[in-house]
Amino acid sequence: MQLFLDTTDTATLRALAETGLVDGVTTNPTLIAKSGRNMTEVIAEICEIIQGPVSAEVTAVEAAAMIKEGEKLAAIAPNVVVKVPLTVEGLKAVQTFSQSGIMTNVTLCFSALQALMAAKAGATFVSPFVGRLDDHGAEGMGLIQEIRTVFDNYDFDTEILVASVRSLSHLKEAVLIGADCATLPPSVFQDMFKHPLTDRGLDAFLADWAKTGQSIL
Repeated sequence: MQLFLDTTDTATLRALAETGLVDGVTTNPTLIAKSGRNMTEVIAEICEIIQGPVSAEVTAVEAAAMIKEGEKLAAIAPNVVVKVPLTVEGLKAVQTFSQSGIMTNVTLCFSALQALMAAKAGATFVSPFVGRLDDHGAEGMGLIQEIRTVFDNYDFDTEILVASVRSLSHLKEAVLIGADCATLPPSVFQDMFKHPLTDRGLDAFLADWAKTGQSIL
């Protein structure tokens, strides 16, 4: 599974990228607004840090304007993925981007049939929002299983990018279902390394080693 970070915090991103385990980044207008920075500058800096896919979202609502914005965003760096909403106009834009070789991420997906339409339009990624579905009493991870079945049934190349991940449980289920990617808040990514038994085991090993009075170096 590819692990993306959902952030525009470039300082945090640089630190976590040092693990060598960050495959890409997703952003959205809300994260850009919170950063207080120019969108183009933020995306360019992120693309310098991470060589994998970096999603940058259009803000237009009509296909023609989405295409113009998407072309500008794609020109920032070769690893930019143009992010568009799952609307009729958005999927019109996706078809144009697909024909011109621009990668796309179709966001705000909440049903398997929406995902089907995104795949038929030629989307590189589709982003189902599991956390938001859970918030509304639906089973977010059930949607991931449905989309996996649909894509496998018809051999679509579109990758399932699990979004709105709130916990390690979401991520674990996505891995077991066979989603292609997940985008995580930095806090969830950091939690992946942790387990109380790991900490206890390491403390015990270090204590026993100290008793030997030895040094490897």
